[in-house]
Amino acid sequence: MPVKAKSIDKGQRLVQAVAHPIRLEVLRIFYYRIASPNEVAKELKASLGTIAYHVRVLKDFGCIEEISSRPVRGATEHFYRATVPPHFEDRDWAELPKKSREDVSTMALQGVIGEVVRACQEGTFDARKDRHLSWVPMEVDAQGWRELVSKQLELLHEMMRIKAESTERLLETGESGQRVVGATVGFETPPGFGFVDPERHGVF
Repeated sequence: MPVKAKSIDKGQRLVQAVAHPIRLEVLRIFYYRIASPNEVAKELKASLGTIAYHVRVLKDFGCIEEISSRPVRGATEHFYRATVPPHFEDRDWAELPKKSREDVSTMALQGVIGEVVRACQEGTFDARKDRHLSWVPMEVDAQGWRELVSKQLELLHEMMRIKAESTERLLETGESGQRVVGATVGFETPPGFGFVDPERHGVF
């Protein structure tokens, strides 16, 4: 049986929560939308019992939350959504096998890219004149890489602060907020430079 979330720290909780490939897929769906275990089972073509188990694990580890339920043919169907994006402390992240890091990174990138595509298709990406989009290819030494990662971590903390304070203000006023995405990424690229054709290379 899964260990209750309160008994271990956040980093270890997330490490254990995404340690199974099915849980990664289930969590990815809950990032995209509100869904029930039954809907997730149909989407992943898996048994309801299997999905229900992994949903319980994710809930116990605090990765998802139940937001509603409804009666269905004498039973109750529960609906969940993801709570916060996976966030690992450096030590916990370094302890993950490379394959697990790749799985988590793929899930996160799919979420970001999916939101970008949806915003472009729905015409909201450039709806605001002050929207921000930038990327900076660069060649750095070891110190430069450490400085880049440090600044990105500072920005993450600022984004989380802005999110928390905005939530508090919206709760006080009862107003509806504007859904936005803030993202930052820094990674090592292979030699050369060019654009990838998603259909040719099977990227997401």
